[in-house]
Amino acid sequence: MLKPPFDKNKLPSRYVTEGPARAPHRSYMYAMGVSEEEIHQPLVGVATCWNEAAPCNIALNRQAQSVKMGVKQAFGTPREFTTITVTDGIAMGHEGMRSSLASREAIADTVELTMRGHCYDAIVGLAGCDKSLPGMMMAMVRLNTPSVFIYGGSILPGRYEGRDVTVQDVFEAVGQHQAGNLSSCELEKLEAVACPSAGACGGQFTANTMACVSEAIGLALPNSSGAPAPYESRDQYGEASGRAVMNLLEKNIRARDVVTLKSLENAARVVACTGGSTNAGLHLPAIAHEAGLDFFLDDVCEIFRDTPYFVDLKPGGAYVAKDLYEAGGVPVVMKELRKAGLIHEDCMTATGRTMGEELDLVEREADGRVIYPVETPISTTGGVVGLKGNLAPDGAIVKIAGMADEDIVFTGPARVFECEEDAFEAVQKRTYKEGEVIVIRNEGPAGGPGMREMLSTTAALSGQGMGKKVALITDGRFSGATRGFCVGHVGPESAHGGPIALIKDGDMITIDAPKGEISVDLDDAELARRRADWAGPRETIYASGALYKYAQLVGETYKGAVTHPGGKAERHVYMDL
Repeated sequence: MLKPPFDKNKLPSRYVTEGPARAPHRSYMYAMGVSEEEIHQPLVGVATCWNEAAPCNIALNRQAQSVKMGVKQAFGTPREFTTITVTDGIAMGHEGMRSSLASREAIADTVELTMRGHCYDAIVGLAGCDKSLPGMMMAMVRLNTPSVFIYGGSILPGRYEGRDVTVQDVFEAVGQHQAGNLSSCELEKLEAVACPSAGACGGQFTANTMACVSEAIGLALPNSSGAPAPYESRDQYGEASGRAVMNLLEKNIRARDVVTLKSLENAARVVACTGGSTNAGLHLPAIAHEAGLDFFLDDVCEIFRDTPYFVDLKPGGAYVAKDLYEAGGVPVVMKELRKAGLIHEDCMTATGRTMGEELDLVEREADGRVIYPVETPISTTGGVVGLKGNLAPDGAIVKIAGMADEDIVFTGPARVFECEEDAFEAVQKRTYKEGEVIVIRNEGPAGGPGMREMLSTTAALSGQGMGKKVALITDGRFSGATRGFCVGHVGPESAHGGPIALIKDGDMITIDAPKGEISVDLDDAELARRRADWAGPRETIYASGALYKYAQLVGETYKGAVTHPGGKAERHVYMDL
């Protein structure tokens, strides 16, 4: 390979490597064993979310080394750095979950600050756990550098009594144990085998959903998201990603050349047809916001509404990420979408070619088992549905993948809880009733603070066999592993005086997924009377620190729960300073 000519006088790293005034800066580089030749090459940030918090992140450090090799092969100088993650599986069901969504902003902010502070010219970002994927992609789009994203890979499925299991099964087993249908010994056996390797949760939960998004949106190399974390083939994708970012740098193809309104629509299509996580309705608007694009929950849900659901993945279906990879992965899924005219083919990708050009190279076809042909889908509408009505004027979202038609319309009396702990206690003690709509409020981005996920509660309901016998709505979020008729992202949130703050026990609530409606049987006059009597937001214990700052800054859920003005307010472009 011939060394390409890079004009450092046009790259950010010139501020730390070029000219006599930068001699002190270069001396720091020499101290780390960087050669003179390497100093004057483009500097590429290799950002990982490595930590020892969870299996999602534990392999990222090793994978980063293969990325660095790829950068070096293409005559770049890689500089590895790390940022935080908060892993939802560990944070679930207690106060720690308040840190999860806020960590997305912290990841984007810290990657931005590191890139700016050291004047790196491009970025390869590796992430493994739910919020770290959108956080890393948000940083790429915010900086608008040449960028390649690579997923750390999914966990292998566990095996228990002859069947594949995931952590979702363990959460639901807690409910079975509480109901007396599973012994403590059986629960211990399951928890010991459910997660047998490094990697993120194996179903089409938030991590794998956003990994599919990374390919569909064009920031990741085709098929790079599918291989499980332990596979040695991940090293090949790492090396290829390192070489790819140097190609983008040479051609001056930046993140916002890739992330456009059309590519966001492509990404939403893939979420819908795979029955992906409702959290995509939060993260896609947030990524769009960094580019100065309006792509809100309504826009995401509009795409969900007319996209067929044809990839049979857990939690609504039968298979896990490893199975999707073996069936051909996201490229085969997108090839099926193209057959139905549902893909924008002119979008740029991390390869430097368009999405259409990439799909022309895909030879495999739908296997009819994991990936159904688009002509014969599992259902004709997406696995995730948007809802609106007098209970959620700003919208809400529900995942219906794998649910029968008779289970996606529900009317029942409200049973109101002021926080998740109160609801979980009622579920544990079985003091709720069949036919009720469980309402959990004060769990929004500002009111929580932190917009916690409710997997402990929803999994306990499923484990008790009540997943179809009650509905649940909240201004908080759900895990991608949640199943049952569970409506999240109800907006405006309770802390902002949304109608969910005004609901009382016994109010009749109707959720109609086919019609996209969520309503409470109260007229405008009654809602106005209750609003006049409302005492205001519930006080939280977070009066200082990171969560206090987050609560002060965070915006509306339907816009992505973002904390700064975004691309529309920019007065400079980092790469052009």
